[in-house]
Amino acid sequence: MADNARAKRLADLIREVVAQKLQRGIKDPRLGTHITITDTRVTGDLREATVFYTVYGDDEERKAAAAGLESAKGILRSEVGRAAGVKFTPTLAFVMDALPDTARNIEDLLDKARQSDAKVREVSAGAVYAGGADPYRKPEDSETLEDAETDDTAE
Repeated sequence: MADNARAKRLADLIREVVAQKLQRGIKDPRLGTHITITDTRVTGDLREATVFYTVYGDDEERKAAAAGLESAKGILRSEVGRAAGVKFTPTLAFVMDALPDTARNIEDLLDKARQSDAKVREVSAGAVYAGGADPYRKPEDSETLEDAETDDTAE
C-alpha cells in the first residue's frame, strides 16, 4: 500500500492531466469547455482513480458529457500513465459531482428559512411581552420580597 501523501499527489496529477487533455486534446463535441473536473480520489493501492466532474448545462448535456467521458476513458488513461510514470496506471471512473445540486438545495432551504423568519417578524411586530419586557427578578425586587416576608412573619 502506498502512503496517503503519494495517493494525494497522484490524484492531483490525474486531475490536472485529465483537465488539460479535455480542454486541449480531445476533439469530441460532447466534451467542451462546459466540463469542470472538481476532484479526484485514488485508492490506497493506487490501482483505481475516481474523477468527479460537473457539467454546465441541462440534463441532456450532462448525459452527452458522461457518454463522451466514457468513450475518451482510454485516451485519458494513457495520457495519465505517460504523465505519472508509475508502474501501473490507475483505471479511471468518472462520477458526476453532486456538489452543485447539493448547494442549490441548501440555498433553497436557506431562502425558505429567511421567508419564514420574515413572516415571524411581521406577526410579532406589534406583540407585547406576556410578563413584561424583563421577566427576571432584579436585586431590588428580591429586597422588597424579603421585607414583605419578614413583615408577614412578624404579625
